This record gives sequence, C-alpha cells and structure tokens, in this order.
Amino acid sequence: MSLLIQYTLIYASVLLLVALGGCFSEHSGVINLGLEGIMVMGALGGALVMKFFPDLPAFAMLVSVLFCSVVCGMLYSLLLAVAAIRFQADQTLVGTAMNLLGTAAATVFVKAMNTAENPHNVSSTIQYIQQKKAFILLKTGQFEVSWFMVIAVLLLAAAHIVLYKTRFGLRLMACGEHPQAADSVGINVQKMRYAGVLISGFLGGLGGIVYITAGVSEWKFEYGVAGFGFLALAVMIFGQWKPLLIALAALLFGLFRALSNVYAGFDALAALNIPGSFYNMLPYIVSLAILALFSKNSRAPKAEGIPYDKSRR
Repeated sequence: MSLLIQYTLIYASVLLLVALGGCFSEHSGVINLGLEGIMVMGALGGALVMKFFPDLPAFAMLVSVLFCSVVCGMLYSLLLAVAAIRFQADQTLVGTAMNLLGTAAATVFVKAMNTAENPHNVSSTIQYIQQKKAFILLKTGQFEVSWFMVIAVLLLAAAHIVLYKTRFGLRLMACGEHPQAADSVGINVQKMRYAGVLISGFLGGLGGIVYITAGVSEWKFEYGVAGFGFLALAVMIFGQWKPLLIALAALLFGLFRALSNVYAGFDALAALNIPGSFYNMLPYIVSLAILALFSKNSRAPKAEGIPYDKSRR
C-alpha cells in the first residue's frame, strides 16, 4: 500500500505540474499541445546535468537539475510562442510538430553523445543511479517522499494565488477570455500570451524530469514520455482549467498510472491474471472515458486557439 501511495503521489505530481503549465498557456489564449515535447526537452536538460556532473553535492544536484530542466522547457516552448503569437500559425499543428521533434531530437542527440564516448554504445539511454538519490527528502521503510512532491504542492498553491489573486493572473485570463477587451484597457495581449506559454514551458520542463526519475534509474529517450503530455491535457480539461480541481484530477489519474507499478503486490489484482500492459493502458482508457462523459460540460477559455489580430479589435 505504501508503494501505491508513493507512486500515486509522484505521478500525480508530474500530471499536476504539466497540466498547470497547459492551464496557464490556455488561460492566455494559446493551446499548448506541445507539452509532450516540452517534457522531453526538460527531461533531457536535467538528465544531462546528472550525467556530466555526477559528483555534485545533493542540494547542488537538485538545484542544477531543476534549473536546467525548466530552462530547456522554456526555450523549447518559445517555438510555440513565436509561431503562434508572432506568426499566427495554427497552434494545433505547431504543438503536434513540437511533440514529434522533441522526442526525435532528444533521441538523436543522446545517441550521438553516447556514440562519441563509446562507438559501440548506440543507445539513447542516460543513467542516473546514484544522482537521483539527491531528490529524496524523506525515506521511511519503502515509502519515499521526494522533493518533487513538495515542489508540486508549492507550485499548486502559487498557481492558484497567481491566477486568482494577482493583477498578472487576472490580466492573463482576460487575454484568454476576451483579448479585444483586454487590449482596450491597455493590456499587451501578445506579451501576456508569451508569458503564459513560457510558464507552461517552465512547468512542463519540470514535469519532464520528475517523470523520468519516477521509479527508474535510467531513461531511454526514444520512448519520449509515454504520452504523459497528452494525459496531462486530459487532467487539465477534467479539472476545468482550475488549479485545485486539476490537483484532484491529477491524483485520480496518478492512481491509475501507479497501479501498473504495484499491481503484482496486491493479491486480489494478481489473482485476476490481467497482463501488465493493461494497467499501463488504464490511465489512457480512463481519460478517454472521462473526456467522453464530461467534455461536453467543459468550459475552456473563450479565445483559446484564436490568434489575436489587433487590427480587428
């Protein structure tokens, strides 16, 4: 049971962070379907720190990995920001391209790096067996509390306060609801949308490194992040673009994802003789079912996905 709780919390942290990133982007008026690619780039940035600086002290390792992950995520999110805001490109197509490019570019880069070190090593794998110990805050028996869990809770509180209690958050949401009205009172819609997308890159990159360090000590980048970016979008929609509801949705989806790691430890589940691949599919099956049932009542920001043309105000 302790392992189920642990994996539920860590996977929920991933989904929470990435879904909050999508929430900020869409509240600004930009649909970010590229969260999958942003997660991969954030994961790559953090993994490279662990690979090339394995002897850093624990706190320095934690800070360095977090910093590189969020910077890589933000830089990669600029592709969407520039294409969608500056050039008014189709946001769905740009996000899809970012997902494909992110996994492919990370795979090629890591394979080239590994081959340069050892011509016989053509894998896209980076190991971090000892380095990931720096991310453990508390360990009691089999149960571990990760720094990432604490950071996710703090960022959840920060997201709620920023969106609903600050001038910046209210202006951001105004740009996603009625950008013409926001512009009429002096709000720079383009700058606010850039900010929303960059925040999504920050949170998405962070979610990427949390995901690849959850329960494993190496990652093969050709796997990408196994669809977690899309699952986070489902969490965001189910959570109605509201941070607190997103947190509850993340816990639900995290529970179903955690079952694939621990189902063998439950006699009742093991006795069913259901293949492990079913438990891997379970969160995605649940997401499809939930979206089919509840998406009709979802209320997305009115202006999301619509390029803002100031001349048409």
